[in-house]
Amino acid sequence: MKLTEISDNPGARKKRMRIGRGIGSGKGKTGGRGVKGQTSRTGVSIKGFEGGQMPLHRRLPKRGFNNPFGTDFAIVNLGMIQQAFESGKLDASVPVTAEALIGAGLVRQSRDGVRLLAKGAITTKATFEVAGASAAAVAAVEAAGGKVNLPAVAE
Repeated sequence: MKLTEISDNPGARKKRMRIGRGIGSGKGKTGGRGVKGQTSRTGVSIKGFEGGQMPLHRRLPKRGFNNPFGTDFAIVNLGMIQQAFESGKLDASVPVTAEALIGAGLVRQSRDGVRLLAKGAITTKATFEVAGASAAAVAAVEAAGGKVNLPAVAE
C-alpha cells in the first residue's frame, strides 16, 4: 500500500446540497424555505415561538433554590481510603488532608473541603484533618485507633 492509494470508504463523505440553483436541483426557487412570510426571509430567529400561545418554557413552573451560603463538600468513603493505604497511595504515619487525598487520586478537587463518610471499613490507624465527617465515620476511625480533627465552628 502506498500513500497515494489511501482513500475514504465509499459513502464516507457526502457533498453538501447547493440550494437555490435552479428547479432541476430539487432545492431551487424557494430553496426549501416554503413561500413568503417571515421564515422565508433571512435573519429570522423565532425558536420557541408558538404562534402567540404561551411558550412551553413559560408554562412550566419554576423549581428549586440556589443557596448562596450552602457548602459543597467533596465526599470520600472510608473503604476507598483503606484501599489507598493498602496500595501505598496514602501514608498512615502523616495526617490525611485534602491535599493528600487529591494527590492519591481519591478526590479531584476539594471544593469547600472534604467530608468523610462511613461506607466501607477502615482498619489502619490514621489521623484525618478534614472539613467534615459523619458521626459513623468518626466512630469507625476511632475504633481503628485513629483520630478525626474537624475545624472549630465559628459562631
